[in-house]
Amino acid sequence: MRMKISVALLWITGLAEAFLAIPVIGGAVVIGTGYTALGVMFVLHAITLFFCFREYSPKSGSVLGIITSIVAWIPGIGWVLHLITAVVLLISAAVSNRSVRI
Repeated sequence: MRMKISVALLWITGLAEAFLAIPVIGGAVVIGTGYTALGVMFVLHAITLFFCFREYSPKSGSVLGIITSIVAWIPGIGWVLHLITAVVLLISAAVSNRSVRI
């Protein structure tokens, strides 16, 4: 059985958020891109949310990701939000992937 688009996007955005949650490296990427990385993540989370609605997958990680993309420019809060969002997205992807295979 093949993976849903929404589940693949949950994995991708979860891994991207986990990368941005790496303390110095993630912050350097965000600042180095002139905060464009947060805009790109916002768009990716919005696209993922669209597919989650379409394919009845968990939506909480994508909604949290959109909020994180808006608020993550604040240094300490951004790190915590990226970390929480990554965990939620990766768990959502794992649970969704498991239910697809059953």
